[in-house]
Amino acid sequence: MHKHPQHRLLRWRPAAAALAAAVAASAFLAVPSAQANEPSDPPAVQQLPAPTPGFPLPTQHTQQALDPASDFTSKWTRADAKQIMAQSDESVAPGTNSMSPDVTMPEIPEDFPTMNDDVWVWDTWSLTDENANQISYKGWDVIFSLVADRHAGYGFDQRHWNARIGYFFRKTNADPAKDKWNYGGHLFLDNTSIGNTEWSGSTRLMQGNHVNVFYTATTFYDVAERNAGGGGIAPDAAIAKALGNIHADQNGVTFDGFEHTKLLEPDGKMYQTKAQNPGFAFRDPYTFADPAHPGKTFMVFEGNTGGNRGDYQCKGEDLGYQAGDPHAENVNDVQNSGAYYQTANVGLAVADNKDLTKWSFLPPILSANCVNDQTERPQIFIQNEGGKNKYYLFTISHQFTYAAGMRGPDGVYGFVGDGVRSDYQPMNNSGLALGSPTDLNLPANAPESPSAKQNGRQFQAYSHYVQPGGLVQSFIDNVNGVRGGSLSPTVKINFRDGVSQVDRSFGRNGLGPFGYLPTNVRVGGEGLYK
Repeated sequence: MHKHPQHRLLRWRPAAAALAAAVAASAFLAVPSAQANEPSDPPAVQQLPAPTPGFPLPTQHTQQALDPASDFTSKWTRADAKQIMAQSDESVAPGTNSMSPDVTMPEIPEDFPTMNDDVWVWDTWSLTDENANQISYKGWDVIFSLVADRHAGYGFDQRHWNARIGYFFRKTNADPAKDKWNYGGHLFLDNTSIGNTEWSGSTRLMQGNHVNVFYTATTFYDVAERNAGGGGIAPDAAIAKALGNIHADQNGVTFDGFEHTKLLEPDGKMYQTKAQNPGFAFRDPYTFADPAHPGKTFMVFEGNTGGNRGDYQCKGEDLGYQAGDPHAENVNDVQNSGAYYQTANVGLAVADNKDLTKWSFLPPILSANCVNDQTERPQIFIQNEGGKNKYYLFTISHQFTYAAGMRGPDGVYGFVGDGVRSDYQPMNNSGLALGSPTDLNLPANAPESPSAKQNGRQFQAYSHYVQPGGLVQSFIDNVNGVRGGSLSPTVKINFRDGVSQVDRSFGRNGLGPFGYLPTNVRVGGEGLYK
């Protein structure tokens, strides 16, 4: 197994020192009640990209907010996603990066450190409150990750059906360059969660020391066969939560007392079921409060449009071309290309009680029908711009889940509107906010079998998580053939008015410390702050 030199940790000390100073100066300020998130910095240019000759115009979106319970679903259209290639450089040398530096994640070094010698680490999130503030609990920062045993005999790409939720902690005043995260082990006791595999979600601190862990309860029926290279029985999936307790003392952080509740299963109408599509997506719950609707708790999650796989008919509204656009596609041509197999959406649900044990589906807030098949790990990020709250919907997607005729990188995709249900404007007109370096002029690949002709860092990072202040955390997948399973260097995007830009002044050439998820609110008394 590849071992990464630990001296790489020390290289980040200057960047970490500067970041720690900034945190000490400003991070623990109270967030105004009308401001749900600590805002990002603005980009250098706050103007959407101009149209590119030879490409269609993007769909016109109003950003207008609607009632969260209304049946309007915003469309990420083919005309929108075509802007990714419109803004890409067709003239680059094959196998380099064709995307703008403004949306390209800086290159991760091959000699990255191993976060933990015993477990692979991927999808990661912080302990938060209902407004996505990242919580320091009694002097400890706490994060949660999907983990799998490095020594169990299966490979890195077989981790998905062996996933558990683990947790890590370190002191809030730690130096992120040299103080590693302490691994606390599995969050839940063995054989207590709903399903045999735990997938991504979110964790909220409630009253006192209670925590609610929202997660994807996945059940695989052929784990042994899959580990041996076979299998193929479709898993079941449900959205669940576990209410438990967090404890902290001078020795660290522990959890206990979890009680699990199944919350939601797909309905087959708005959200596709396993019976309708064995490859359905129903996962990644993220809960939040909306200052425009006090007292309500909402959840976004990944789904697919309800209906049997292959039955969907691509529509003009999915294409989204402006009338008379000479570069528009024809609906029949798109349908005949097989694009109807890609039917991603971002779902919405609302809690029916204060215990957050009963939920009702609402219509999806975003669809990507005939554009893409996955909109994973959605988040709602609310920031005040010019005295008005703007709602940013962030999600992640793969290059290999795009529909025929579409192309984009692995990375973060963002949309902005005036409410949780809006006619969302794709960020940068395309939706792409941050992608791994990729030559989009070459065909799409998958991380387990990348093309030697492609940029070696096209799969360097995935499962990005947007934090207060525009910080973005992810995990390392494949850097020039070196497989990961550790957290990436944190990067920073500056965004305002639907325009984003990678901040290359952050850290060292745009790369901050590995696994940098700083907290911005202290909870739990003085604790270790003394």
